[in-house]
Amino acid sequence: MNIAILSRNPALYSTQSLARAARVRHHYVRIIDYVNCDLIMEDGNLTISYHGQVIDNVDAIIPRIGATHTIFGSAVIRQFQQKGIFSTLSSDSLLMARDKLTCSQVLASKGLQIPRTIVSNNTYMYKGLLETFDNGVVIKLINGTHGIGVVLAENKAQAESILEAFNKTKQKSMMQEFIAEAKGADIRIFVVDGEIVGTMKRQAKAGEFRSNLHRGGSSNVEPISEKEKKVALEAVKHLGLKIAGVDMLRSARGPLILEVNASPGLEGIETTTKVDIAGRIIKFIENNVSITQPA
Repeated sequence: MNIAILSRNPALYSTQSLARAARVRHHYVRIIDYVNCDLIMEDGNLTISYHGQVIDNVDAIIPRIGATHTIFGSAVIRQFQQKGIFSTLSSDSLLMARDKLTCSQVLASKGLQIPRTIVSNNTYMYKGLLETFDNGVVIKLINGTHGIGVVLAENKAQAESILEAFNKTKQKSMMQEFIAEAKGADIRIFVVDGEIVGTMKRQAKAGEFRSNLHRGGSSNVEPISEKEKKVALEAVKHLGLKIAGVDMLRSARGPLILEVNASPGLEGIETTTKVDIAGRIIKFIENNVSITQPA
């Protein structure tokens, strides 16, 4: 099978892990920087060119789309999909999950619990809206990742100042309740094709509330409850994702979905759980792509 991994950096752990898992199973792998793809549409034909060479004979793609190139990355995925090539991530699901506002709207509309969230463009309403939060307020950039653009405001005045700063720089943000009882920890649940393949608890370092491993957090294997399993699988299903990392907070009122990552990193979950998740992703592709000729 010919598999293309869409990744900006071939040296990244996730990219290397996926490429290695595919090659171990005797597949041909090509790593393509999707930003350098040219999308050509003419006379009913869709062509994808990479450094001047038309990309042909691809059986499946594994998109690893970064936050700064979401829109173009989704267009590249869509071009492959329209050509009938299997993708582990659809363009629509990427856009839905990557935008925190859209993701929150979808999950809440399906009855899944998330931290109380408010989005407003009316700066004169900030003070009144902030009064509706009982504890601290977490302010997030709608398109941020890895904990970047996530700030904890410990009082209303501080929150109002942060919101105004984001607004002046024309960055879309959202207000979200701070779940103090989570104590700086969240649960990452990794799903592949409707099955939970790995779970871990991420703990923020001292003095930090963001548990992201990129920000110095620690991790360990963590069992999850049946309710947490059900919530994670429902979230992934409603967003149309086949591969996802579901981040969940344990609150006094039950599990709250913090975020659903459509392009989750493999390093933290694989090194913590010792599970070959990249291998599970390659098996998922094998189960969904029929090849009549050897790669």
